[in-house]
Amino acid sequence: MSASPAAEHEIPFATRRRVRHAVGYIGLSMWRHAWAELKAIDAADRTLPLVRSATVDYHMGRRQWARVVTVARRLAREHPVVENAWIGWAYALRELQRIEEARRVLLGAEPHHRDSAVLHYNLACYESLLGDLPAARSRLDRACRIDAQFKEAAETDPDLAALRAHES
Repeated sequence: MSASPAAEHEIPFATRRRVRHAVGYIGLSMWRHAWAELKAIDAADRTLPLVRSATVDYHMGRRQWARVVTVARRLAREHPVVENAWIGWAYALRELQRIEEARRVLLGAEPHHRDSAVLHYNLACYESLLGDLPAARSRLDRACRIDAQFKEAAETDPDLAALRAHES
């Protein structure tokens, strides 16, 4: 959810402070307070990537999948370097049982985030759910090469059950 250091200096201090507070409240599941902070941000700043990214986090935490799709899709299209937008957009589609769409979203993100372990891990999950187990294995291996923590997560992730069953 972070902007580049140079871009962060262009964001008004009050906006950065409100985003930090909102993110803290989101982490504590204090939804009313988080939303109040986001809504208190000056209207002219609400389209900033930092603010939209925090808004994606808010809607993800509230499991408001349709809102995540709307906000994250716009953010990803306008600022493709914001990984959180792509991941949130795809994850919300997955939660809405639109797995093939989620897969296509992350394939569209890949040129911007080739070395993202979470992108490859989520693609492994979507490929597994769609039944393309060789593609799922390839994506999972790549995610684990980038970040070994995903190996442990894969052992119990229900989205990868078909892949585990196939390899047993």
